[in-house]
Amino acid sequence: MADLSFHQSLTQQQTLAPQMRKSLEILQAGTMELSQLITQALETNPVLEDVTESISLDEDGPDAEEADSLDYLNQTDDDWRDRSIMEGKSSPWTQEDEERRQRVYDSIVAPVTLQQHLKQQLDLSMVDPPVREAAQVLLGNLDDRGFLDLPAKDLALRHGIKSAHMRAALSLIQSFDPAGVGATGIAESLLLQLERGSGTDTIEYKIVRDHLEDLARKRQPQIARALGTSIERIAEAAERIGRLTPNPGGDFNPTGNPYILPDVVIEKDDEGNLLANLTGEHLPQLRINDFYKDMIGKTGVDAKARQFLRDQIRDGRSLIRAVSLRQETILAIAHKLIEHQPEFFRKGPRFLRPLTMNDIADELGMHATTVSRAVAGKYILTPQGLMEMRAFFATGYQTEDGTEVSNAGVREAIQQLVAAENPAKPMSDEALMKALAGQGISVARRTIAKYREQLNILPSHLRKTFQAPGPRDKSR
Repeated sequence: MADLSFHQSLTQQQTLAPQMRKSLEILQAGTMELSQLITQALETNPVLEDVTESISLDEDGPDAEEADSLDYLNQTDDDWRDRSIMEGKSSPWTQEDEERRQRVYDSIVAPVTLQQHLKQQLDLSMVDPPVREAAQVLLGNLDDRGFLDLPAKDLALRHGIKSAHMRAALSLIQSFDPAGVGATGIAESLLLQLERGSGTDTIEYKIVRDHLEDLARKRQPQIARALGTSIERIAEAAERIGRLTPNPGGDFNPTGNPYILPDVVIEKDDEGNLLANLTGEHLPQLRINDFYKDMIGKTGVDAKARQFLRDQIRDGRSLIRAVSLRQETILAIAHKLIEHQPEFFRKGPRFLRPLTMNDIADELGMHATTVSRAVAGKYILTPQGLMEMRAFFATGYQTEDGTEVSNAGVREAIQQLVAAENPAKPMSDEALMKALAGQGISVARRTIAKYREQLNILPSHLRKTFQAPGPRDKSR
């Protein structure tokens, strides 16, 4: 039997202080999230205030008995905020400030989910209670695309619903907007969309019902022979089918934020120079209330109350410094992006150069992880549109003339080549590689394939579009 023994050892471990953790949280927070954090701090820390103009309180302040109470310190903040209503004094916030903040908060709206949208239509439907109950079961088993997790007959057995009621409920759900919901898969959803649009006696409906696999593989000649029509007619039908949606619930993303507020705006001045500006003017402007700072030196305040007050002031100042540092860091990074990526801001994604966070960190004298936290979840509005700040950091390639091109630039070049190709003779990965080489960009074929897949571009044999042959020359 092995001997049992106890050993004692010392280890060193670094831990982040609460204030440091809070500072990192603020650095990583997006503008909307930061606004919520500041609002929460205003509600929980009585010494913080959000004002644009100084306000005057009674100079005498509380008497010694009131000040000698920890409860009073917790209540005072609410008291002076309400005093303007009770005594008719001016509010610490101007009407313009309140309207500006309210517009920001009103912009954060909860998106309507697909289930909510369908439930509203069900509530307006005149159906018998058993059918309504079955419809509610179906709605509860739809995924975000609007497809059923289980066939309706299986749901009927599981919930003890009569088949007739479930069939009626399914027909009702499939008649709702958007078209294509209530199906068990993409094929059935496309059929529902076609049925509502042009009926079932169409070539489009027959292709989806009987030849969807051939359509996916661009086998127009085989489909044309099976349906006894021309390749040109099949190509037209395929184009109409392509306009259908394989994801009818896609417009009802329950996790999507309908409003993105950029943290930085980069624009050109009258002379064409690029300028970066923060968009944090709507954020609450924080400061420590003088009334609470004066209370520390007043007599009659016990040690417990005074310590509580010191802690709140320390936390408030720490928050103010963290917010200020966050803004300075983001703006400094934006200035460096202008310095490194001027061609992108003026000409577009094709001219995005390789750039790493280490490059920016070294130039700003900070750690790369700080840059990573600062750009996480941040958006920048540029002359080329709204972009994530992380999108500016990528490796890349060097062209034959020494120009650096980022991965995003290579993908943009591939997309342009595919958009300009002959649909009847699409470019293979090998052809794309040679075309890029002609532009001075040396990229391996397997890398081309990887980038093509990232762009959701099909292989060349699946991109090929067959065209009907032209009329024969009768003179021959």
